[in-house]
Amino acid sequence: MDKHILDVISGKVDDFMEINQIARELFLSHKHLTDILQKETGNHPCHYYDLKILDEAKRMLSETDKSIAEIAKILTYDPSNFSKFFKKFIGQTQGQFRKENKK
Repeated sequence: MDKHILDVISGKVDDFMEINQIARELFLSHKHLTDILQKETGNHPCHYYDLKILDEAKRMLSETDKSIAEIAKILTYDPSNFSKFFKKFIGQTQGQFRKENKK
């Protein structure tokens, strides 16, 4: 999954895979992948995926000067939807996060 996310960010891949596609790549059924991750982490695979994407967003916000809209587009999100997504999980806007965490 980490490699896939990096492939999307670098532009090698145009869009994120769906959970069923990830399961297929791992030679698992969608249900089996979901069951394993829920048992091990307590969360659905989508939650894990979202957290990995947010880790990359936070890294780009703190380590680059890319605009928030550009970061959203790199991560295949519409900028306004990405703002809502980010704030829901992180509890602050991307601008607030960048201001507090800029390296």
